[in-house]
Amino acid sequence: MTRLSMKTIRQLNEKDLRSKIQESRSELAKLKVDASKGTLRKESGKLKPIRHDIARMLTRINEMKKEK
Repeated sequence: MTRLSMKTIRQLNEKDLRSKIQESRSELAKLKVDASKGTLRKESGKLKPIRHDIARMLTRINEMKKEK
């Protein structure tokens, strides 16, 4: 999954954001398992950006709730 900019996140509706969060969390879980096994080599730099993307999407969902 590619990095999401805040501009693209703002264009998505809440349903799409929630599905993207679910995808990102599953990918993050797989990477964490690989990291704990010690088989994570090239993708070791993907953990932090995925966590940041999830945080951005959750922030946007909270912003949308406050706007209502």
